[in-house]
Amino acid sequence: MLPHVKGPHSIDWTSFFNEDWSAPVHTAVPLAMIRELSDRLLKVPAGLELHSRVAKIMDDRRKMAAGALPLDWGFAENLAYATLLKEGFQVRISGQDCGRGTFFHRHSVLHNQKDGASYVPLMNLFPGQPHFIVIDSILSEEAVLGFEYGYATAEPNGLIVWEGQFGDFANGAQVVIDQFITSGQTKWGRLCGLVMLLPHGFEGQGPEHSSARLERYLQLCAENNIQVVVPSTPAQCFHMLRRQLKRSFRKPLIVMSPKSLLRHRLAVNNLEDLTEGHFQEIIPEIDPHDPAKITRLVACSGKVFYDLLETRRERKLEHVAIIRVEQLYPFPQALYNAQMNRYPNLADIVWCQEEPKNQGAWFECLHHLDRGLPPPLKIRYAGRLHSASPAVGYYSVHVEQQQQLINEALGQ
Repeated sequence: MLPHVKGPHSIDWTSFFNEDWSAPVHTAVPLAMIRELSDRLLKVPAGLELHSRVAKIMDDRRKMAAGALPLDWGFAENLAYATLLKEGFQVRISGQDCGRGTFFHRHSVLHNQKDGASYVPLMNLFPGQPHFIVIDSILSEEAVLGFEYGYATAEPNGLIVWEGQFGDFANGAQVVIDQFITSGQTKWGRLCGLVMLLPHGFEGQGPEHSSARLERYLQLCAENNIQVVVPSTPAQCFHMLRRQLKRSFRKPLIVMSPKSLLRHRLAVNNLEDLTEGHFQEIIPEIDPHDPAKITRLVACSGKVFYDLLETRRERKLEHVAIIRVEQLYPFPQALYNAQMNRYPNLADIVWCQEEPKNQGAWFECLHHLDRGLPPPLKIRYAGRLHSASPAVGYYSVHVEQQQQLINEALGQ
């Protein structure tokens, strides 16, 4: 990074200067590799007695690996780490409760119920493997995130992940985000592939446990400085993490990671989605439909998609299509406009979000959402009203607001 400064730990970053965002990235892996790594991930040493709930999760993952159960989020995420290790990349994860996963989904560290000893399958996949390190760090976000940023600027061939226990808690590290992560390349030429997993989702848990402040990160986006994604399926998480290291360049990756989707019955995938798929910046309508019948198109990101989907199915609304914008920056303009062009009889286009109107993606992405729409169409907003607080404090009010925005988006 600094050509005039050389030392024993200097890293050659020149191979990561070719910033071609349009280059195809192969993130699928062979089924044989999935099966091999699954066997090693799920092998528990003799004498290790798991908690009954963890033992059930491990049994379910064995069924997922065999194709008898659909893949859930935690297993797909662990498989992403395992495949990267297999391909020679190190993986490092820090953040409070990240070994278990704040929402009880990852379980990268297994604990013996007899003596408290721990075992980390991702450290024991094969002899001579790259390092896998998982650290349950303290709730001092500025210090920990600052360290991980520095680590990531010195290690281009590692997946360096910091997970906020709740995405809201990244507020305590805002100086690191503003001064370094989002602007370090422009100011100093410092490349960095740091991943920030920020649990984000309106679950009725109150203003301090709902929003990772998506709007702040989008406001900081310019000159292709970072990536902001909102994955909504386990396969999207798998390909997103692998894409971060399989690309020929390094950019910070900001992830609005889900909460309830970690165990949502519809947020699942098949093994084929890992062996044949890729990260989709836009996910089109998934239900069979006649494009000529579609008069209303709803675009959204994240968990709200499943609320929209289930309500539309219940009400049998055959004139409504729903698409997901999984990458908000850099915005996939051509893919988005291609979705508009699929439906010749559109009369209404709606952006639906759970966050208040002055937050979330609405204002920061409006110019993208409106661009290229055939006149006289203009995108409309469906969601919560302006609010100084990220979310309400009463669950009953949350549910009422959620139902209202779903009805508004679907035109009911």
